[in-house]
Amino acid sequence: MHDHSPAPASWRIALPHSAAAVPVARALVRDALAELEHTADGDTAELLTAELVANAVEHTSGRTPIELVVELMPTGCQVEVHDPDPSPPADLTRPDLEPPDPWREDGRGLLLIRALSSSCGHRPTEAGKAVWFRLPAVPAQRRPPA
Repeated sequence: MHDHSPAPASWRIALPHSAAAVPVARALVRDALAELEHTADGDTAELLTAELVANAVEHTSGRTPIELVVELMPTGCQVEVHDPDPSPPADLTRPDLEPPDPWREDGRGLLLIRALSSSCGHRPTEAGKAVWFRLPAVPAQRRPPA
């Protein structure tokens, strides 16, 4: 007998400061969404999480682990990546003064996140910063049958 009351759930996991963190983060998000039969778009969540984690690994120095926080709410999910660098991510909140160059590797991921998430941003933390995005829950009738 399963109780399907939509209690919020959250996962918090430390990831290595290396490219190996990306597939681990993707798997965690996939498992988190699947476990609760959660209705947010798992493919989009995985893609955006991979971008955030890759960004954190690439643009912060040192060996301090980065942290992935996944929160599931009845209205959708929020994913945060914590890293030790306090400076904000360049492309996430900057107004589009000039169109981004799609061939520039570093700008693409954050543009993708801005385009595909319902909201995104960053905030300072005691140890550095957290960059986050939210995805809305997809109505059940729009979901492909499992």
